[in-house]
Amino acid sequence: MSILFTNVAALTMDPAKPALDGAFVAVEGTKITFVGTQHPAGEFERVVDCTGKVMMPGLVNAHTHVAMSLMRGYGGGCDLHTWLNDYIFPAEDKLDSRCIAAGTALGLAEMIASGVTCIADMYMHTGTVARTVLESGISANLACGAVYFGAPEDFSPKTCNDCENHIRLFEEWHGAGDGQILVDASIHAEYTSCAPVWEWVAEFAQKHGLGMHVHVSETHSEHEKCIDKYGTTPAQLLDRYGVWNNGGIAAHCVHLSGGDAELFAKRGVTAVHNPVSNLKLMSGVAPLFFLRDCGTSLALGTDGVASNNSHNMFEEMKVAALTQNNSFGEDHGLLPSADILAMATVNGARALRRDAGVIAAGKMADLILLDVTHPNLFPCHDIMENLVYSAAPSNVVMNMARGKIIYENGTFLTLDLEKIRAEVKNYALPHIFG
Repeated sequence: MSILFTNVAALTMDPAKPALDGAFVAVEGTKITFVGTQHPAGEFERVVDCTGKVMMPGLVNAHTHVAMSLMRGYGGGCDLHTWLNDYIFPAEDKLDSRCIAAGTALGLAEMIASGVTCIADMYMHTGTVARTVLESGISANLACGAVYFGAPEDFSPKTCNDCENHIRLFEEWHGAGDGQILVDASIHAEYTSCAPVWEWVAEFAQKHGLGMHVHVSETHSEHEKCIDKYGTTPAQLLDRYGVWNNGGIAAHCVHLSGGDAELFAKRGVTAVHNPVSNLKLMSGVAPLFFLRDCGTSLALGTDGVASNNSHNMFEEMKVAALTQNNSFGEDHGLLPSADILAMATVNGARALRRDAGVIAAGKMADLILLDVTHPNLFPCHDIMENLVYSAAPSNVVMNMARGKIIYENGTFLTLDLEKIRAEVKNYALPHIFG
């Protein structure tokens, strides 16, 4: 479908044209075909007047566990490891594919309505997640997060379920939907696996040209226990086995040390900051200034809703800015709003190997519109300041993913929200919690 947006006030994230006013943006199929102040030639199937609205690239949630929407607020008030072992792992043992489909659809609906157009998800029953993502219209990098608690000497890829899951996920879903779905190789974390697993997953990534997705140094205890056990940090330990050879994303990165940040910069690994989840689970605050100064690319994620308790990327931007300013601002000054917005858009897209995150001709048409006449966005002295510190999901009035409008003026165009709610209420929640 061809669509022309007129009277566009755009935050483009394109250094060549960072802000536009009174502009035209044309979309044909999945791509942006024109951005400029002159009316483009040709006929368009639909024309959208953007008066009173701001256009920006769709938000990229670069680390989440979307089906955990079913556990929103469950086990609150605990540190990470208590929360995992006493609440989340027992609940996850009861999940089936139908629960995963319901939780994924619920989480995607929340994200679509709040302006997310692309995610990086790590979870189980990943084929079910993939089918739900395809229906929703957004893009997703999917990973199954290899876990192995057996003895290292007993490891075999033929008997490790997550090795089989990697193979099946790649063969069935990588590139599905004309690239809507991409598959990442993935290790859940250093503390939930061992060296033979790291080596196998690293070789799988190299063989198929895949990025990597791993939880890294989320808590101080995780980081220090790894040093005590192996004599080095989780990031550097995994590097010994080739885990970072093909780049990828490292989620959390709260407690890096000893050259970890420089290693990530060298390997092309993006550190994905999850400020709300890290604060809720008392994990700490990732040192974004230090990571940036070491050359590490930065992106943003929500983590799972069970530890957040939302998929609100506007909240992540604001909390990221506030915590950095509070924790490190005395030495570094304020973290610029432009940097925060880049983390939520173009940096995340680049980390996931997506040609998106920028409003420019030739880029993927992942675009959102926000109504800036709402009281919380008026008046506007600085659009970047307003988007980082004032904007909310309720301001999003349109979500276009891959050139298709999937949400507009409160209406979902690819998902049936009432059906999703009924499935969560009548099947998923009783199945998990009784």
